[in-house]
Amino acid sequence: MTASPPRPPGAGTKTEPAAGAGPVPGTGSEAAAAAAPPPPPERPAGRRWDLVAAGCAALLVTVTAVVGRAINDDGILHVRWPPLIATWEPHYGPGTPAAFAVAAAVVAYGPPLADRLPWRRLLPAAWVAGMAWIWSLALVDGWRDGTAGRLVKKNEYAVPETVDRFDDLGHAVRTFTDHILMQAPDNWPAHIAGHPPGAILTFVGLDRVGLGGGAWGAVFCITLGASAAVAALVALRALGGEERARRAAPFLVLAPWAIWAGVSADAYFAAVAAWGLALLALAVTRTARRPAVAAAGAGLVLVWALYLSYGLALLVLPVAAVLWCAARRGRAGRSAVLRAVPWAVLGALPVVVAFTAAGFWWYEGYDLLHTRYYQGWGGERPYAYWIWGNLALAAVSAGPAAVAGVRRALRTAWSERRRAVSTYAVAAMAVAGLACIVAADLSGLSKAETERIWLPFTLWLLPAAALLPDRDHRAWLTAQATVALAVNHLLHTSW
Repeated sequence: MTASPPRPPGAGTKTEPAAGAGPVPGTGSEAAAAAAPPPPPERPAGRRWDLVAAGCAALLVTVTAVVGRAINDDGILHVRWPPLIATWEPHYGPGTPAAFAVAAAVVAYGPPLADRLPWRRLLPAAWVAGMAWIWSLALVDGWRDGTAGRLVKKNEYAVPETVDRFDDLGHAVRTFTDHILMQAPDNWPAHIAGHPPGAILTFVGLDRVGLGGGAWGAVFCITLGASAAVAALVALRALGGEERARRAAPFLVLAPWAIWAGVSADAYFAAVAAWGLALLALAVTRTARRPAVAAAGAGLVLVWALYLSYGLALLVLPVAAVLWCAARRGRAGRSAVLRAVPWAVLGALPVVVAFTAAGFWWYEGYDLLHTRYYQGWGGERPYAYWIWGNLALAAVSAGPAAVAGVRRALRTAWSERRRAVSTYAVAAMAVAGLACIVAADLSGLSKAETERIWLPFTLWLLPAAALLPDRDHRAWLTAQATVALAVNHLLHTSW
């Protein structure tokens, strides 16, 4: 299918609001401001630098793979195919035809549909397409290995023996921290010990309502994980208008990120975090009908995310980006932020009070996890390798289009602060996601497995591809699909 010819400004697309302009009555959530002048024609040098950025990421992945294989003879990295948690195993499965079909459909029809569908139809379309992509990639490994069996491995959340330990819920939460350290009696499996109790309680809750086991857990994680793309679109539209949000939609659907979203609980964590940020964006831009309710909901959801994963404390960075984007709208924006923050704090209190009253103190759990981490492979994996290996994993998970887009996001965020609001919003959120990745990497508490662990942060790199020239979008989407299909068919990943 050939690309549609370019349309003149205003022909079927939303005008892009200018930075710092006041709201326009009657335009609802699309509109935070007056129209900005059209962007200058894309210079060839900019497109060359996009390719250079993607090439550098490919070089980083190659070097970490070669070095990893060279130093891993004694198993010091504790991965079989460094830097990925995977084994070399070319294969295909029942999901293969569907994966190629979904990829071809999104490349061919994604950009024009994202431009033309009514917003209320675009969101469910992105959700369904995202689920189709995640499911098809997961089923390349078959039903058992790719989906139903993932969450019932010994360290996972849906293992019946682990879930049964929560028959006495109050006792289990009250004594949760007693079983984190390796030397503790009946110590928790790695993933349960490595997270606050909110993570395992989710799967206990599924079991209590008759949706226990790996298959239902997979359905839950994929369904919620795919909704993270919808949440990102909602947030970006609220912060900057529809134009760039629409352009980001195909890239949020078709990304290597989906390999590790199906099936891992981190996809669920990513969705919770994304919806919390979306609610906050709706509140601080006063896009929601009841901003106070949206702000309280944002506080509730974001703090629930904190009780799903200790690492999501880094959400303070994208939260700051959301507040900053709203505050840039001028006095009205700053006023909206000041009104929303107390409601968000109020919404967060019930979660904190409930867990603390039940006997779990978040910081105590985090402190014990820090000790547990260095009792296992985390203490053996060399920091000097993984500080680079983790970044290579982030590049694989985000894909080359996101890497090239992040280059543009950095330039936009720091050098062109007066660019249109929607461009700036995409850039600011991408920079916040990158900052989360860098902070987690430097902490030394993320060594390997970050293709899965960093899903909540990598998600915000994906929309940065919308900053690439429109005429290149299909080519970049093809690159995204190629990386995902190659990794999933040449390697057998653990998630």
